[in-house]
Amino acid sequence: MSKKVLFMGTPSYATEILKELLSNKNYEVIGIFTQEDKPVGRKQVLTPPHIKQYCLENNINIPILQPKKLKDNLVAYISIKELEPDFIVVAAYGQILPKEILGLAPCINLHASILPNYRGASPIQEGILNDDEYLGVTSMLMEEGLDCGDILGYSYLKNDKNILVDEAFTKLSTLASKLTITTLDNFENIKAIKQNDSSASFCKKIKKDDGEVDFDSSKNLFSKYKAYSFWPGVFLKSELKLKDIEFIEDSSQNIAGEILEITKDYIVVACKKGSLKIRILQAPSKNSISSVEYIKGKRLIVGDILS
Repeated sequence: MSKKVLFMGTPSYATEILKELLSNKNYEVIGIFTQEDKPVGRKQVLTPPHIKQYCLENNINIPILQPKKLKDNLVAYISIKELEPDFIVVAAYGQILPKEILGLAPCINLHASILPNYRGASPIQEGILNDDEYLGVTSMLMEEGLDCGDILGYSYLKNDKNILVDEAFTKLSTLASKLTITTLDNFENIKAIKQNDSSASFCKKIKKDDGEVDFDSSKNLFSKYKAYSFWPGVFLKSELKLKDIEFIEDSSQNIAGEILEITKDYIVVACKKGSLKIRILQAPSKNSISSVEYIKGKRLIVGDILS
């Protein structure tokens, strides 16, 4: 007899885990909790979360609930209780589960870091920013508090030093989906391990301002580009967006922002420490264009400063 799973998740990372649960005959997804639809873009079009969009496009007939909050929400509590889940599986849902919901069934979170590192909202980006040797996911028993529950399992991969955040999300989503099934299949026999709170680190919700960069360090700028390439991107104080960047080196001493080389496909720009190739630039309120076209239009030559 299949076990009943209530699933809570919002972005594509969660959708991949949901797909794995839906394809496994040992588990029946009886309900989905996700965040509210939100206005997106300049026209503020009301847009459903990724996981809801996936269900709508694929005619998945599972109840979807989108409460603004779970805390002190009697309707949400009763809805979950009446579904009688054997497990509540959570992946990048976006809300902390209150004590009363945690008591309804074992609540298992698939957090996209190797805990206790990077508790919080942006663990994948933080691992990329810090140039960690490994990226990974942890399955853990949830308790009151932020990503601090006992650990049930890990899965990880070697950090490719050129990996962009969207590719990292894809790879870690696959790891998380497999780890979910492994954790559920073996739940009764797993000895949970307490986290070492003294070695915990935390990461914040990313804001648009986090994408601002300067030409101080090529390594730091490239790390930000990798971590924020999906959103908010990286941009100079002038709001000029830097896209399709390639790290060259971080040992040379230079004038920040100096154009060192112009080829037919890219420009080489100096940082105080190191240098980078940049293939695409985007001025504020303009379309992206090749960096070579951009500097030609600005009449910039080797030795000038990109700003």
